[in-house]
Amino acid sequence: MRHFDLVVIGTGPAGQKAAIQASKLGKDVGIIEKKEVVGGSCLHTGTIPSKALREAVMALTGTTGQRERSRPQKKITLDDVIFWSNRVIRSEMEIIEDQMMRNGVELIRGTGRFEDAHTLKVTREHSSERVTGDYFVIATGTTPAHDPMLPYDNINVVDSDGLLHLKRLPRSMVIVGGGVIGTEYACILATLGVQITLIEGRDSLLGFVDHEVIEALQYHMRQVDITLRLGERVERVELSDPENRPGFSNSLVRATLESGKHIRSDTLMYCIGRSGATQSLGLENVGLETDHRGRIKVNEFYQSEVPHVYAAGDVIGFPALASTSMEQGRLAACHIFGGSTNSFPELFPYGIYAIPEISMVGKTEGQLTEEGIPYEMGIARYKECARGQLLGDDIGMLKMLVHEETRELLGVHIIGTGATELIHIGQVAMAHHGTLDFFIQNVFNYPTLAEAYKIAALNANNKLATA
Repeated sequence: MRHFDLVVIGTGPAGQKAAIQASKLGKDVGIIEKKEVVGGSCLHTGTIPSKALREAVMALTGTTGQRERSRPQKKITLDDVIFWSNRVIRSEMEIIEDQMMRNGVELIRGTGRFEDAHTLKVTREHSSERVTGDYFVIATGTTPAHDPMLPYDNINVVDSDGLLHLKRLPRSMVIVGGGVIGTEYACILATLGVQITLIEGRDSLLGFVDHEVIEALQYHMRQVDITLRLGERVERVELSDPENRPGFSNSLVRATLESGKHIRSDTLMYCIGRSGATQSLGLENVGLETDHRGRIKVNEFYQSEVPHVYAAGDVIGFPALASTSMEQGRLAACHIFGGSTNSFPELFPYGIYAIPEISMVGKTEGQLTEEGIPYEMGIARYKECARGQLLGDDIGMLKMLVHEETRELLGVHIIGTGATELIHIGQVAMAHHGTLDFFIQNVFNYPTLAEAYKIAALNANNKLATA
């Protein structure tokens, strides 16, 4: 029976960083992975496949700007896209395995289940073993939440994982759920020419994003023929209308909305929420409970109710981003073994890889209004930047929110090419309590999209000068 200072369950972003950080602190670390491959959902069914899919679609269809919808340069198949995506996934797997090997983290293949507070039984197809640990980090991630009323068959009715295993590209698709996953896939598939209907129970997509940015995104989605059914809920889903359609199931999906509308499509994807992958861990043998979605409750140090058991990443819930999961795992290991640690940064950025992409950091206008903070905004349109014109992106926009009195930067919201890269300029400035004047008084390369920060700052400064 092998013993470790720390046993990590799951090789996704949180697990990787927890294991490597503990190893760098001189600890003996084992990491358990039940699948044949490392990387977790992030690498195989979530972040990396969806973003690789997006990049493949944009490259294969020739989509570079936003002036008009690009038409595929050739007939794009799912095989083309999956081939492109798999190249990225294989490369990332090699990097992860190399990092763990170089840092002396022992990879243990198999499914881990707690037998008691300090013992895990690791089961493989033809063997099993027991490992013990002083501490544990649970980083098992999540799986798509399923509605028991839906007739999942991985052909006509799928979840976000099943989408990646479709044999052929559907001609039409209903996507239920206008969160990050649903919105991203709606944009990606519409670019491939799939007729998309996106159903969302709220009155707008992505309620946590700045309303002006969402209005711009929704406008663009409609421009590329995505039908948005906002404020609608699905009451029933059934297979109907048998047809002889080569390469497809002989059924169409019919979604009945609460309003009485009927929508038919080749495929329906359900992507409302995700559940913690904790059902098989035997947490009851440690005295640990989860919420109704299988998520583990932790404190600010990612420590559960059982002091020697920590959890990090999507399995603890919001914000459930690969970037934040990495930091959570690292901070958990630092807290366990007394490494240098700061509290989790409030200024973490969001990235939404729709077409066009969106990113934000800091407060929204709604939050500032609720909190009674006096603010002014500065806006720069990409079409005001030479680089935006060169890229053909005239839908892009950068919005800067600043305090009326101190001129301190309070939030940045971007839609358009490179948004997820540009956001870090604002993030760094906010972390150092930067003001409007930093952007006005500094020089930005020309022509670049980063120049939009200076344009937005000058716009805000003009408004403050006339207030």
